[in-house]
Amino acid sequence: MRGLTGHYSISKSGGETVRAFVPDPLPPTPALVWDARLQELSQRAMLALGRLDGLTGLLPDVSQFRYTYVRKEAVLSSQIEGTQSSLSDFLLFESSDSPGGPTAEVVEVANYVAALEHGLRRMQDGFPLSLRLLREIHGVLLAKGRGREKRPGEFRTSQNWIGGSRPGTARYVPPPPDEVSPSMSALEKFLHDQPSATPPLVKAALAHVQFETVHPFLDVNGRVGRLLITLLLCHDRVLSQPLLYLSLHLKQHRSTYYELLQRVRTEGAWEEWLEFFFGGVIDVAEQAAAMTTRVLRLFQEHQREIAGLGSAAPTVASVHTLLRRHPMLSVNRARELLGNSPAFSTVNSAFVRLTDLGIVEEKTGGARGRVFAYQAYLAALQEGTELPV
Repeated sequence: MRGLTGHYSISKSGGETVRAFVPDPLPPTPALVWDARLQELSQRAMLALGRLDGLTGLLPDVSQFRYTYVRKEAVLSSQIEGTQSSLSDFLLFESSDSPGGPTAEVVEVANYVAALEHGLRRMQDGFPLSLRLLREIHGVLLAKGRGREKRPGEFRTSQNWIGGSRPGTARYVPPPPDEVSPSMSALEKFLHDQPSATPPLVKAALAHVQFETVHPFLDVNGRVGRLLITLLLCHDRVLSQPLLYLSLHLKQHRSTYYELLQRVRTEGAWEEWLEFFFGGVIDVAEQAAAMTTRVLRLFQEHQREIAGLGSAAPTVASVHTLLRRHPMLSVNRARELLGNSPAFSTVNSAFVRLTDLGIVEEKTGGARGRVFAYQAYLAALQEGTELPV
């Protein structure tokens, strides 16, 4: 083991000694040790990502998968932080006919979706993956709901800590405020392959730990750090679309995840972290590819059933196409998406037909504002996002 991968800054605060950790710049020193096991996992992870990305060229409409997979990642990443919102909760809110206003948990998931889409859109427009972009994303994450007093879009100017009621009893204390900007500037150089190029998947793994170690914001650092992984993989063209919901792996192995972040700081356990990270990429990429293939077969099977409906088939097929992008949908929302040209009764009849075929289920139980779920598709999407009973 390398030992400590930084140094402690000692200060006094409130009459107690505070030991804040300041990480060394990336890449790690001494260099990473690439034994046979780590090399194999790295190669398998890249192959799994390649297979997943290759599916995008076979999809009839990649945007429908992007829409739902981004929302799955948003739910999972928020659940890691303790947010009690399911994918169904969020999609019901997005259906626009959900009763009442959104819960605070749903707002947090919506902010994550908006932040990821903002980052991807900015990069597609040629804006570099940079500290400015990370600050913008942080601002979007805190644009609504809780945390608007936590300096949205700005690096912190006060000490924060993780665990415990004060820095002196905390489980981990990130760098003091005056070390945040220098540490983040060094991370930005690493993202831009300075002083030397780093393979994209390795870069994403190392940069995530470094970001979490610096903890540059007063709030939602975990979410920004996980967004950074997705943005890096898309920026460096490992993925052409954000179809990898890596937060599933981090959620399922949360205690190991947090333990390894700390062991990198105190023991230099970079290789163990990479093994964990690559293993997660392999598992989630293979699962996402398998699920995508399974869902495509489901769509094709249902399209064949709909084709046998005679004169009603065209309208029902149009609603089915909408449901592939919006797995929970109301009649009114479906009409809006169809340009309001079909009559309400026509669209409602299409949902009745889909219900009779067992393709959708009505979820609200009301006489008005009913929301229908594309149940088999939704069940596939929800794997791993279920909340404990």
